[in-house]
Amino acid sequence: MQTLQKQRLTGIGLALPVLIVLVVVFGIPLVQLFLTSLNAPMFSVSNYLRFLQDPANVRVVLQTVQISVIATAACLIVGYPTAYLIVAAPKRLRIVLIVLVMIPYLTSGLARTYAWIMILGDSGLINNLLLQFGIISSPLLLIYNRMALYVGMVHIMLPMMVLSLVSVMLGIDKSLMAAARSMGAPPFTAFCRVFFPLSIPGVRSATLLVFVICLGFYIIPASLGGLGDVMLSNFLASQVTTTFDLVSVATGSFVLLAIAIVVLSILGLDLSGTQGLAAQVPRRSRFARPSLIGWLTRSLTEFSTGFRAKRWTAHRYRPRGEGWLPEIGGKVLVLLVLTYLLAPSVVVIVMSFSSGSYIEFPPSGLSLRWYRSFFGNTAWYGAAWTSMEIGLAVALLSTIVGTLAAYGLSRTSPRLRSTLNVVILTPITIPVIVVGVACYFGLANLGLIGSRTGVILAQSIGAISYVVVIVSATLANFDRRLEQAAQSMRAGPLQTFARVTLPLIRPGIIGGAFLAFIHSFDEVVITSLVSGFSVTTLPLKMWENIRNAIDPTLAAVASLLTVLPMLWLIGMCVVWQRSESKAQFPIPSAAN
Repeated sequence: MQTLQKQRLTGIGLALPVLIVLVVVFGIPLVQLFLTSLNAPMFSVSNYLRFLQDPANVRVVLQTVQISVIATAACLIVGYPTAYLIVAAPKRLRIVLIVLVMIPYLTSGLARTYAWIMILGDSGLINNLLLQFGIISSPLLLIYNRMALYVGMVHIMLPMMVLSLVSVMLGIDKSLMAAARSMGAPPFTAFCRVFFPLSIPGVRSATLLVFVICLGFYIIPASLGGLGDVMLSNFLASQVTTTFDLVSVATGSFVLLAIAIVVLSILGLDLSGTQGLAAQVPRRSRFARPSLIGWLTRSLTEFSTGFRAKRWTAHRYRPRGEGWLPEIGGKVLVLLVLTYLLAPSVVVIVMSFSSGSYIEFPPSGLSLRWYRSFFGNTAWYGAAWTSMEIGLAVALLSTIVGTLAAYGLSRTSPRLRSTLNVVILTPITIPVIVVGVACYFGLANLGLIGSRTGVILAQSIGAISYVVVIVSATLANFDRRLEQAAQSMRAGPLQTFARVTLPLIRPGIIGGAFLAFIHSFDEVVITSLVSGFSVTTLPLKMWENIRNAIDPTLAAVASLLTVLPMLWLIGMCVVWQRSESKAQFPIPSAAN
């Protein structure tokens, strides 16, 4: 018992640095904002009533919810069949498809936004092609409207939806589908009655995560949407950077946060990934009463029981072909989705080699003009170097404290681990604009607004969460008996961790560090609030260029940011292969 209590205290102690950073930079300011919105110490809801009594505010709130719901529904409608087809593909093809989906997921959001500006703009790819073929006489209005906003939001969030669903579907036992097929069930019936119910928890979790992130969208509405497509995040950001009305910012932030919390509370967010038939059995409420619809349903069911029994006996164990139409349709769907996800990046890369004085597709000539402009321009090169330094610092800080926290949480009780996980993962499960506003006031209390230290701390809030998730997943598959064996040979805790645990979880740590770096290198919302116009990172430079005057150099920058996740994936593959090769060496037997 004393040993168990000692392990729990040690686990909490290892997670303490993460908790201190979260509480100081994010937690305390969030509480202060909430108290400000309630007019503490008077504690009234007058600010919320005043906010909701303004028709303009209500319109923005309803519009934010509407846009988020439609974008999330589009991601689910397209993402679910895509994820199902990826899981059903052969193993090698499945890996290739997952990698192709991960590339846009890891690519800079600003780079993808810029790609859609180049495709949908008045002088963009679509309008240029239509004009060249004589289909139209003047450019179509394809950008700065609601449809362009949906195109950009779905493009950003679809990879997250697909990858989340794939991770859940891979855990479903495929023999259940085979058993249903062997009993005579058609493919569609087997899918609806067996596979789909088992995937519902994953669908719910993925849908809620996508919806909450959509609530906090800031870049896409400002870049692709029109004047009437403003979301609440844009309203809050403008309040912070212009009028600095603390009460209005606090009230708007918690209205947005309340929407996310209400939706999460009603529908529930299941991150456990628990699957099983038992979990799908519905519970009959004691308050349920017989109804006419229920009586008719039972009557029809009893009437058709004999017919279905005869049909089941006749078709049982009969092999069924899938048919060529569903197979071709599935391939076409996956091809269209991958084209939608990857084509914008390909277009930007091709445009970046244009030799003209402006961006055009296809390029009239090929040159490295805009790459030379990037590396020769101090403003661009300096911003990239600043992002590199900040990204490395964020990766180092978040990897160290995040790994310690994940290692410590794996030693605590399940209930305490769940509670601390919720706290640590809060920055990536609520709208990012709320996180940015809280970090702004937290760093203002510390006097770190406009400093690199402040930017590093603000970006580390989300990066730590990603590191904890990845390292915790690695530790979940770690055999604790190896540590016990080392300790039985009189190895101390530090020596055991350095010689046994660390080498085995190194791929997860490196993966978390890479993801933390990419998160920092692409972060713009929080950084724009806490940089104070004193720290110019590459995303801020790109965002400034997109809003004011699009410099063709931006195409070269976007293409370089597109290559970055490819290098990340290659590095991860190399690390994974090395770890696998080391694990395959046989352990010498003591008898030899």
